Amino acid sequence: MPIDFTGPTLPPARGPLSETVLGLLRGAPRALPPVEEADPYGDDLQLALYLCYELHYRGFAGVDSALEWDPDLLRLRALLEDRFLTALRTDATRVRGVDEAVGELLVEPVNGTGVSHRLREKGELWQLREYAAQRSLYHLKEADPHAWVLPRLWGRAKAGMAAVEFDEFGGGRGERVHAKLFADLMADLGLNTEYGHYLDAGCAQVLATVNLMSLFGLHRALRGALVGHFAAVEITSSPGSRRLAEAMARTGAGPAAEHFYSEHVEADAVHEQVVRHDVIAGLLEEEPHLAPDVVFGIDATGFLEDRLGEHLLASWEAGRSSLRVPLEEARG
Repeated sequence: MPIDFTGPTLPPARGPLSETVLGLLRGAPRALPPVEEADPYGDDLQLALYLCYELHYRGFAGVDSALEWDPDLLRLRALLEDRFLTALRTDATRVRGVDEAVGELLVEPVNGTGVSHRLREKGELWQLREYAAQRSLYHLKEADPHAWVLPRLWGRAKAGMAAVEFDEFGGGRGERVHAKLFADLMADLGLNTEYGHYLDAGCAQVLATVNLMSLFGLHRALRGALVGHFAAVEITSSPGSRRLAEAMARTGAGPAAEHFYSEHVEADAVHEQVVRHDVIAGLLEEEPHLAPDVVFGIDATGFLEDRLGEHLLASWEAGRSSLRVPLEEARG
């Protein structure tokens, strides 16, 4: 059996769905509980979906690599995806054109109240550490699911997507891969830099943001939504990164911590132009029927990011941790 040794360890279950997936991964199948009754954004479903998706990335230590294409896991994953996607189509969909949806991304609120604003203005070092630990589940694989769309594009859209991805992967230099830069940020903050180490600690809201890009990336039918997700990330990144760089500098987080975000201020300003004029425009020239999917990808991304932001801010304003378990108790 091709057993993985380098991935993170399997986390504890958060409910019957994740317990079922863990049973399949450990070779001890369990009866499947009713998926339709699960909270589509809750801890249990989101962890179960994350576990299924992680088989397509680095897997888990001690888990058979061949389970990536196990029929039972794929059938279960399909049920979880349907529950998640149906909820998003109900909760996050706003009917409008691509130009309007993209235009909204370009507008910065005059009096912003999001996470990056709070961290810049009065964030404490412990909150920056929590934010980095939560976001590590996203940033340590950030560009990977976007790369899955490349074989599904052609012409200008493919060229533009590949150009941005080339930057994300360090422009051919391993030390400049953005996931590596984020690991350097984590080191400055005294965090464990191992891939997946903080899965135990990650809240359902952050798991949902990671699962969304895996969902879009793994399904050719959702290639338009993946482009919308990519656009939402790249277009909104530059101003938020500027605020987070200022937060890192103000709190003395360290040069690598500050560099990760300052690097994104300029890089993502350039990426935003490429995404708008080449990736989105090129895709819709070839496949105009995908316009509603692009908008859905933008809206689903914003909806889940807002939910994560609300959780973080509510926790910090109440003086409590946003994590499920303390940083020192997380196991990777």
